[in-house]
Amino acid sequence: MQNLQGAIDHFKTHQSYPATKADLVAECDNLSDFSEEDKKEFTEKLPEGTYNSAYEVIKALG
Repeated sequence: MQNLQGAIDHFKTHQSYPATKADLVAECDNLSDFSEEDKKEFTEKLPEGTYNSAYEVIKALG
């Protein structure tokens, strides 16, 4: 991801948990400060599941 730090900051400060992959992808799609490439990469890399924290999302993304 080109804007990895921005994504991490968003997961930590603006995302509510628990959140499913669908919740996270929908939120990501609404962010104007992320490129289409970053949105696509996020959608493809994030495994299905429910996440209870930003740490879990970041860990799942590798």
